[in-house]
Amino acid sequence: MGKPMKNMTTDFEQIILLITEARSRVYSKANAELVMLYFSVGQIVSEKVANGRWGDGTVDDLANYIAEKQPLLKGFNRRGLYRMKQFYEVYSDNEFVSQVVIKNQKVDREGDKFVSAVLTQISWTNHLLILAKTKTNEEKLFYLYQSINEKLSTRELERQLNSATFERTLLSDKFGHAIAKQLPQGIFKDPYIFEFLALPEIHSEGDLQQALIKNLQNFILEMGKGFAYMGSKYRLQVGNKDYYTDLLFYHRDLQCMVLFELKIEEFQPEFLGKLNFYLEALDRSVKRPHENPSIGVLLCKGKDVEVVEYALARNLSPALIADYETKLIDKKLLVEKLQQLSEIFYKNEE
Repeated sequence: MGKPMKNMTTDFEQIILLITEARSRVYSKANAELVMLYFSVGQIVSEKVANGRWGDGTVDDLANYIAEKQPLLKGFNRRGLYRMKQFYEVYSDNEFVSQVVIKNQKVDREGDKFVSAVLTQISWTNHLLILAKTKTNEEKLFYLYQSINEKLSTRELERQLNSATFERTLLSDKFGHAIAKQLPQGIFKDPYIFEFLALPEIHSEGDLQQALIKNLQNFILEMGKGFAYMGSKYRLQVGNKDYYTDLLFYHRDLQCMVLFELKIEEFQPEFLGKLNFYLEALDRSVKRPHENPSIGVLLCKGKDVEVVEYALARNLSPALIADYETKLIDKKLLVEKLQQLSEIFYKNEE
């Protein structure tokens, strides 16, 4: 007699897993070779142009020559060659590589090792997006490591770039540091962008909650990797009464619950009392012994940063007060907001 069907299915799934893993390794190696190739070609073009041996016409001739010799090869037209040149020049710059060393001591200063350790981990399409949509070295580094650590697809990376994730993360980190709270950096944002909700200008907290639940996949994409959904209207029993939270998540890396409470108005100090009450109830009745204390995020339709600073100054629970927007924000406005926030706290420190 043959094996029972259940055992056969298990065996089949094991083979499927082996095939999937092998294909992933093949793709990863092919991508690494491709990135190394583009970097090397970019180096030749850059150096020839820099020393005056090649001009624009020569690059055109090279593109035509490659098309003649390798007619099936894509990406080596004039535009593609100049992209490779830009790719090499940006990531071979000593100033850029030195910043990588500061952020990650495992990355060697030698250009080849940086290329193999970092740049080959990302698809060429993602590289093109980063080159096209970022300006500073810090911004490029941020999205390089986001792409690697969170395994961002092209669509996910493009959304992060379009919604100014770098600026919003920097804003949240500076704010959290300024008020001396033990919030982990790089996890939370301010503001959060919910352009996918299609909410009317006037909406209720219930409308916001239902829209976020309906678009849960996009909501988690906006929050970042590591969040697992635990539920909405999560029931907490304290004394003889039941209380219901808005949106509860668990973060795998932080090993703690993260509670999102929704407000459709500007932040008011009294909102913190309710949030802290919920966090205390979660830690007493839901948190497991090996888990870390719960974190609360108040999503408000605007806030006065000085009011927030005062409200959080003596707050003991890890909490973040963040804005939410239903439309994409101009990056210039976020930069201005970051500068204003820094000025306020620098002034207070003086």
